[in-house]
Order: sequence, then C-alpha cells, then structure tokens
Amino acid sequence: MNRSRASWDKKKTQPAVTRITRSSSSQTRHTEPAEPHESAPGPYGKQRRKQADSALAQDLSQMSVSGQDATPTSKEEVSKANRDPAQVGQTSDRGSAATFTVKSSSRSGLASVARLVKLGRCKNIVVVAGAGISTASGIPDFRTPGTGLYANLEKYNIPYPEAIFNIDYFSNDPQPFFSLAKALYPGSHRPNYIHYFIRMLHHKGLLLRMYTQNIDGLEKLCGIPDDKLVEAHGSFATASCHLCYTPYPADEAKFAIMNDKVPICTFCAATVKPDVVFFGEDLPQKYFLHTEDFPKADLLIIMGTSLQIEPFASLVNTVRSNVPRLLLNRHTVGAFEKVPLRRGDHMELGNLADTVQRFAEMLGWNDEIEELMRSQETLNIPALISSPPSQSTQNRVASASSGGEETDSETDSKSSASSSLST
Repeated sequence: MNRSRASWDKKKTQPAVTRITRSSSSQTRHTEPAEPHESAPGPYGKQRRKQADSALAQDLSQMSVSGQDATPTSKEEVSKANRDPAQVGQTSDRGSAATFTVKSSSRSGLASVARLVKLGRCKNIVVVAGAGISTASGIPDFRTPGTGLYANLEKYNIPYPEAIFNIDYFSNDPQPFFSLAKALYPGSHRPNYIHYFIRMLHHKGLLLRMYTQNIDGLEKLCGIPDDKLVEAHGSFATASCHLCYTPYPADEAKFAIMNDKVPICTFCAATVKPDVVFFGEDLPQKYFLHTEDFPKADLLIIMGTSLQIEPFASLVNTVRSNVPRLLLNRHTVGAFEKVPLRRGDHMELGNLADTVQRFAEMLGWNDEIEELMRSQETLNIPALISSPPSQSTQNRVASASSGGEETDSETDSKSSASSSLST
C-alpha cells in the first residue's frame, strides 16, 4: 500500500479510520448488523439514509429458502442432518473437488433471486469474490487439495504455506515470494464468463461495488471500472518499499523479479514488493468503503471464496438482515454452513462457471454476455503493468540489486522521497 505525501495529506482532512490488517484467523469478525439509524453518521461524515424495504420484504416473504424443504425442525432432525451432510446440500468430503449434487430447492432459490432482479427489486448489488472465480481462467485457487496453490509450495522450502504471504517472513527472506510472483504476475491469463457476468451487472447499472480477494487483475481486464472495484488484498499494478512505503515504478519491480533480482528501495535500501497485501499488513483505505456499501446493498452475491481470510470473510454478515444473500460456490462456507439457513439465504453448489451461466440465462443475459466477451477480447486492452523498461532502467535495476553506485536518477529519487516524507 503506497503511503505518498498525497495520501498523508488526505488523511489529515478525513476522520481517522481504524487500522485493520489481513489475517488468516477468525479473531476479527464483524457482528451481525443492526438496522442503521436514520441520523447515524457514517465514517466519512455522511448521514446514513434508512431505505424503504417494504416491497423487498414482501418479495422475500414469498421466496423459498434454499434447502428449506430439507431443514430439520427438531433437535433429533438437526443431529441427523449434522451426521448426514448430504441433507443440507453438501458431501461429507469437503476437501474433494468433485461437483456437488444440488437440490431442486436450491435451484428454486436461484430462480427466486433472478426474479427479484428482473422485477427491479435489486438495484444496489454487492459482489464478494475469491480465487474460485479465476480457476476457469487457468489460475489455481489457494486451498483445493492437490491442485490449490498452498498444496504445491514444497519447492519454496517454507515452514508453512501461508508464510509465503507473511510480511514478517518476507522481511527475512523475500525470495520464495518473488519466485512465486513470477508465475502470479498478470498478463498470461484472460477473464472468463464469471468476470463478464459481473461486468454485465455494471453494464445494467446494478453493481454497487465488487469486493475481490484476487490479485490477478482480471476484474479490471474485463472492463469493471476502478470506482466499482475494491481489491481488498491489493494487486501487482503498483509497487512500493515494504518498510518505508516509498512508491517504486511497478514496471521496474516486475523486470527485476522476472530476472531473479531483488528490487531495492532507492530511499532506505529495503526490499520493494508489489502492493499485494500480506498477512500482517494494513488493508487499503478503499476497503473501508464497505461501511457505506453494505448498509445500502439490496442483494449480496458471494462467489468462489472459502471465507477463511479475515476481515474480508466477515463482510458478508454486515448486510441488513432482510437482504437476500446468494452463495455461488463449490462448497458451503461461512454462515451458509449453519442449519437452518437464515431466511433469504440461498446457495447453488457446483461448478461455478456453469452456475453463473445458468443464472445469466434465467436473467436473459447470456447472449449479451457472450457478445460482450467477444467484443472485449478483440480490443487492444493495455497491460495492467506497462511494457519492459528501457535499457537505462535495466541498468539501474541491475545496479540497485547488486549494491553498485547510484545513478543520478537514483539520487534524485532519494531527494524527492526525502522531501516528501519530511513535509
């Protein structure tokens, strides 16, 4: 996360926001929300406006809850359902990557949500997404046994899988992450149908915001505007010093990493890394838009996420209690593992790309999405990170990595950074 002079000046003019760091534990959790008060001020000094929900509530009262016909009504039935996960739409092997069999009631829930959208009841849709939306693009997720990223890190010789994204471990040994980053850098993968479905939500004027855990940049590449996107765990699009946060040219950082060199900060000589949020680092300020967005949401779509990384995972619990939540996923996760489901909760388990396409067909959008994909993929989309640097830049990176003498440009960069930090 860059901390330039401009960002510091901006903080002086805004109310202080509590710092929240990325964590793999469940220690930091948002509580179930109360209805917002008419006059309660938001974190940016704005008044929260209580929305009229009578029409939405009326529709919700008529909707079937996903899996409701299989919901146990007694303690004995609850115990039976816990012993037999198939009764709540899941298998006993949650680690399996096999596609789940989905009950017809879940399909009815998907159709009910599609009906709400078609009736115009959902005009402020928030999407929460994880690595599962990019697997159809050829990018592995993190936790699937056998194929997930965390299952294939033995060659990096790290003490535990998450260490490769731990800021303290990175400070001691950045090389494992840089080796992995060579494979993770955007540029070799393309957005898939799921990304374009979310883009269509924006095209229809229904997307309030998308909150993504992904660092692959495919949301931007498919055309979702920056003001509609919150990259909660950062991205490769920018880079900075991990110690003093001085900005560093992203193309130079990429060039160094791709050539097995360590980019070095020109101000404090610490290691530079892409602005991917590691465990133990502050989340970007844009993440705190959730305090405004989730109280406004009238539909929450959750897709392709394990909901295990905090505080991101608990965002799904901050919409109002009468707002429908739709889980499109391979497995049940988070609040959707509870029996019975909260009224208005729906889930569709199975292959995510197939599920999203079926949802689009229910909405009558499939042809438009396919046409959007064809037109967007033929455009000359600029790379998220610019082309390889010039020869002079290559020389500069090589000099910095080897600890050689500074060039004039390095001295100028240090003077500029020192001036910025001291004012």
